[in-house]
Amino acid sequence: MSLTRVGVDLLAGSVAYRAGMTVSSDLTGRARLREAALRLFAERGFEATSARAVAAAAGLSPALVIHHFGSKEGLRAAVDEEVLGRIGAALRDADALAGEGAEAGTGTGAGAGAGTGADVMAAVGAVSARMFGADPVLRGYLRRVLQEESAASAALFARLLRGARAELDRLAAAEGADATDARWAPFQMLCLILGPLLLEPVMQPNLDQPMFDPQVLASRSAANQHLLRHGLFGPAPSPSTRG
Repeated sequence: MSLTRVGVDLLAGSVAYRAGMTVSSDLTGRARLREAALRLFAERGFEATSARAVAAAAGLSPALVIHHFGSKEGLRAAVDEEVLGRIGAALRDADALAGEGAEAGTGTGAGAGAGTGADVMAAVGAVSARMFGADPVLRGYLRRVLQEESAASAALFARLLRGARAELDRLAAAEGADATDARWAPFQMLCLILGPLLLEPVMQPNLDQPMFDPQVLASRSAANQHLLRHGLFGPAPSPSTRG
């Protein structure tokens, strides 16, 4: 399963809400409301943000929230789809980068053009770092929504979890080996990716550089890749070397 397929899964449903829109002004108004909601939900949380506040931030009438989304919950669903769409687009970029690495002969596997496990993991790490590092609003939104105890938050996490499972399938095919614990591996992957987003307010005071600066992101990404491929203390010793 390719990273492109993961992106398609993450984007599922986003086409549905775009398909019915044919009027240019509606597209513009809908996008403005969605982007304003993304910013305000990231800053204040969903419950503390009114539809009227979103409309005011977008410079539009509150009635347009109902017109375009049906309700504030419908607006939140559209924001979730936008966030998942950005993640899906990043995964497609990673798929292309991994393929370029394989074609350039930078990998270590035999799958020409497909990307080795190292190619795929490095590409996903680079693209994810670039996406989250450049978008504090996206980080803030994910932090807010994933800390809320709601059905919508659980559903968003479930879709991220499906994407993580599919990504692990891709890595397993490239590596020629399955994860040692198929049940927990996708959760572990998401903890590595989402942990810094959720813990940014308490992690940052313990670091001497901004934790989403490009160099810091690259260093953390490399450490995560090593952890995923080799474990915290490296490969397990063979019985003959245990003494």
